[in-house]
Amino acid sequence: MPSLPPAPARHALRGRAVTFGTNPFLDDPARALVHEPDALILIEDGHITRFGAFDALRDTLPPDTPVTTWHHGIISAGFVDTHVHYPQLPMIAAYGEQLLEWLERYTFPTEARFADPDYAAGVARRFLRELLRAGTTSAAVYCTVHPQSVDAFFTESARLNTRMVAGKVLMDRNAPANLRDTPQGGYDDSLALIERWHQHGRQLYAVTPRFAATSTEEQLDLAGSLLRQREGLFMQTHLSENLAEVEWISHLFPRRASYLDVYAHAGLVGPRSVLGHGVHVDEDIFHTCHAAGCALAHCPTSNLFLGSGAFRLFDALDPRRPVRVGLGTDVGAGTSLSQLQTLNEAYKVAQSTGRRLHPAQAFWLATAGGARALYLDDRIGTIAPGMEADLCVLDPHATPLMAQRAEQCETIEDLLFVLMMLGDDRSVRATYVAGQLVHDRDAPEAAGERDPGHITSFT
Repeated sequence: MPSLPPAPARHALRGRAVTFGTNPFLDDPARALVHEPDALILIEDGHITRFGAFDALRDTLPPDTPVTTWHHGIISAGFVDTHVHYPQLPMIAAYGEQLLEWLERYTFPTEARFADPDYAAGVARRFLRELLRAGTTSAAVYCTVHPQSVDAFFTESARLNTRMVAGKVLMDRNAPANLRDTPQGGYDDSLALIERWHQHGRQLYAVTPRFAATSTEEQLDLAGSLLRQREGLFMQTHLSENLAEVEWISHLFPRRASYLDVYAHAGLVGPRSVLGHGVHVDEDIFHTCHAAGCALAHCPTSNLFLGSGAFRLFDALDPRRPVRVGLGTDVGAGTSLSQLQTLNEAYKVAQSTGRRLHPAQAFWLATAGGARALYLDDRIGTIAPGMEADLCVLDPHATPLMAQRAEQCETIEDLLFVLMMLGDDRSVRATYVAGQLVHDRDAPEAAGERDPGHITSFT
């Protein structure tokens, strides 16, 4: 990723743009999708200040405003990943297991290496670069049990100025000794990290019990206490991913009515709580999630890879009691950090359950829906005045096959469907973070690693 000079405080982008005015699961998808064939987006000090048709806004531009024109791209809000494990990047595509065996054989040995701060820093740097290459500008990220893994992640995120949610994993049982903390030690480490990083620039902290099986009731109760220490904290964990896991939880917590009740009893279920997977849940749990305002992270590539099952997306989003839902890549059980590839699998999962995922609905999940799941939809996820200028430029002609297929497209929905079925990181032409160009696919690469921070668009 080459280094480019900083963008001016005020600049503009021009090109075809898509965003959302309403929720396409609750409204007609064609009406919910906002498509501007020739848009102008004015960016000032990292925020969008004007958005609309170029012809209507061109004469309102302040003098000498540089304009970058993306002739063949589609400008979108940056993608939002609501569930991903950055320490598992080194073990992506590990063969042959289902969830619990996969954790023992691959995940825990990999995460043990994050006791080394230099190793953690190297993986954090690679992970964030790969996210930006995929057009993802915000994510809810699991670190490891080691506080230094959190420091490494937030240090790199702060350098890039990405809006990220992350936290130290809490895990005091049913894990190797070198990956366990204690209830009080996990509390103390988390509180120190909260003080250091929560709302530091664009960084946000998530209290992060890995899942109910790896925390005692004492640790879960202290996690609930942590959430009450500061305004705006997040909580992330796993829920009902795998049938063997669900059965295990019922034995570990026999007094609780359900897997979700384990977390609710500890005060962990509410706004800004993000529950990964939710594959094996019933209607009562959907109702509880709706009433509590918590979110489910749909992780189709992971659920297919580990054979966990099919998330019931349309049941979760039932208009009678819609649950907040975002997309998660869940690397390393997930097979790609690309939200385009994640949408590919989400479409197939929906088809297998007898439903059709409209491309407008799909891109809403990857942008505005993910932002809403994280309670950040007042800042990210759409293109509108006042929003933070986290954007990606998509290329529906990125490969010869895509170019051939795109030539047959008659509507913007057709083009978006091509992107979600045939696209990957090659289809992301550029990525902007707070108005700065941080990834340019076609910029010439220099030898060796280059600093990806503090870079901007060409004018």
